[in-house]
Formats: sequence, C-alpha cells, structure tokens
Amino acid sequence: MHTVLISGGGIAGPALAHWLRGHGFGVTVVERGTGPRAGGQAVDVRGVALDVVERMGLLERARQVRTRMRGMSVLDPEGQEIHRSTEATFSSGRLDSEDIEVLRDDLVDLVHEHTQEGVEYLFGNSITALDEDGAGVEVGFAHGPSRRFDLVVGADGLHSAVRRLAFGPEERFAHHLGSYLSVFRADNFLDLDNWQMWLNDGDVGFGIMPVRDNSELRVAFGFESGPLAHDTGALRRIVVDRLASLRWEGPRLAEAAQAAPDFYCDAMAQIRMDHWSRGRVALLGDAGYCPSPLSGQGTSLALVGAHVLADSLARAQGDHTAAYARYEERMRPFVTLNQDLATENPGGPASEESVTRAKNAFALDS
Repeated sequence: MHTVLISGGGIAGPALAHWLRGHGFGVTVVERGTGPRAGGQAVDVRGVALDVVERMGLLERARQVRTRMRGMSVLDPEGQEIHRSTEATFSSGRLDSEDIEVLRDDLVDLVHEHTQEGVEYLFGNSITALDEDGAGVEVGFAHGPSRRFDLVVGADGLHSAVRRLAFGPEERFAHHLGSYLSVFRADNFLDLDNWQMWLNDGDVGFGIMPVRDNSELRVAFGFESGPLAHDTGALRRIVVDRLASLRWEGPRLAEAAQAAPDFYCDAMAQIRMDHWSRGRVALLGDAGYCPSPLSGQGTSLALVGAHVLADSLARAQGDHTAAYARYEERMRPFVTLNQDLATENPGGPASEESVTRAKNAFALDS
C-alpha cells in the first residue's frame, strides 16, 4: 500500500484524502489546528466542483446547509441604501444559479466527518522537515518522532509550510493584489433576515451577511494596502482602527473585530508557480495555485484539484512522476482561467460571462 501524508485539514486536504482512500492508499492528514477550524467566510461551490461534491456523496448535505440569502443592499458611507437586488448578491452571484454558497466551516465539517473512517488525522501538529530519498520521504514533525511516507502533498494554504520546505521562500511565488481581507463573526446587531449589506468608503469596504438562521453575522472587511507583515495581532489592530473610523456602524464593527475568537486577516494574493511538484512532493489548492478570494473560485479549484490529483495517482499505479505530470497538465489551463477572474476587473467582480466560462472549463472524465 502506498502511503501519502497530506498537510492541511481544511477542504483540499480531506477531499484528497477521500479520493485516495477510495483508491486504496494509506492516508494521513496533519493539521496544525486542534480540530476542524471554525469561522471563515461563505465560499462558493460552482460548476464542475458541484460534480466533484456529488461524486463524494455530499451534494445533498451541502445543499441543506447552504446560505439562503433573499438579496442585498448596497449602502453609501453614511449607511443610506443606493442599490438593492433580489436577483444576485456580491458573495454568491445569481440567486437562481445551480451553484451553492456555504459557510467554509460547514463545508470543512462535512468533508472531515465524511473522511474520519479510514484516514488518520493528526491534529495539533505540523511538518517541520522533509528529507527525500529514492524510496520515500522522511518527515519531521513539530511534535513526536519523524515518520516515513511514499508521498507528501501540501494542501496547507497560502502560507504553505510544505511549499516553503520543498520549493523555497513564499516571496518567490506570492503575488500581492493590493488589498487585505478580514473575516470575523459578530452578533446580529442589525437584525438582518437573510439579507446582505455592502458598503464602500474610499479604500475600505465591507460585506455583512447573517448566518446560522440569522443568529450571527459574518463580516468580510477589505482594505487597500501594500504587503504587510503576516502578524495576526498587528493586522487585527489595523482592522479595528479602520473600522472604528467608518461613519456607519464603525464602532460596533470595530468592537466585534476586537472580540472575535475566529478573527482572520490576510493578503489578497495569488500563488503562481511553474511546477506544483518536486520529487515526491506535490501541492494542492491554495498552496500551489491560490487564486485569491477575489476570484470566488478557491474552493472549487481545491475540490477539482483533489479529484484530479487522486485520479492521476491511481492511474499511474505508483509512478508519482507520471501522476504529477498528468495532474499539472490537466489542471493548469483551468487554474489560469480562474486566477484571471481576480484581476479582470480591479475593484469589482469579474463579468458573469467570464465566471460562467471559467467555472465550467473542465471535464472530470477527460
């Protein structure tokens, strides 16, 4: 039995674990968090990614926990409505679409629960060293003894430790897109009923959506900035200060950001690489080809990539060189189209035509 270590317990890693387990691989997932992570924005599962979720046996469950927005309002800096729509929202697109929007933590929980049997999970741990030879990879961990695996896959996000260990420093591959995104929870102090609110004020803006049967809010706050140090404490202070300066609901949003246990803030950036594999190590999802949240396609790329990588490894019957080459050949055009969505219209969403073309530009069985 070939053994595979996957770094990252979000969506991409467990999705890959599902497919590899079905192909008879021995799979271990290591995740630095102490369990499946709570919080995060709503994510979209679009186009061909819906087919992947359906083949995983999770589509109906994902639909049950999807968001149920009725529409959105766009506000001026004073909080006055200047536009409303009951046909589409900025977060999910057209409300009559077959695509689904689901909270990231709900999708993480679904995939993790679906893969607990037959997959070894190592929570509260991380990879610190990779030592490859002709027969496998000796992996060092932050906690516990080193272990040996046939293959290693980095599905550990924008700031991938596997990518750094196998390919080099992040700055070689990260392309900053000029802004930052913060996401955090808050009480539903606006009493929103399945209705989103969006506001832009100069170089900052936010979207607010009610979730969990309107019992809480998820706030997505963006601000323009050049690259900043990846320091959560410093980034939280920046977000709190900028929110506090807003004219509409700034103080309450700043208070929520300060108190949020699931506070997140990171650069809007893309990872662009000439190759997603080196030796026995490969990259999946944001670790190898993050399109940034501006594309709306990060989750879909992760799900499709997991299916393609597992299928390529199964077809190659142990020849990882051939498998990784096939994975890259099949995925790269799809990745390029979807990364382009983030830069098509600076300051706004890509056109509906571009999104439709990109999300469907792949055939699973080709």
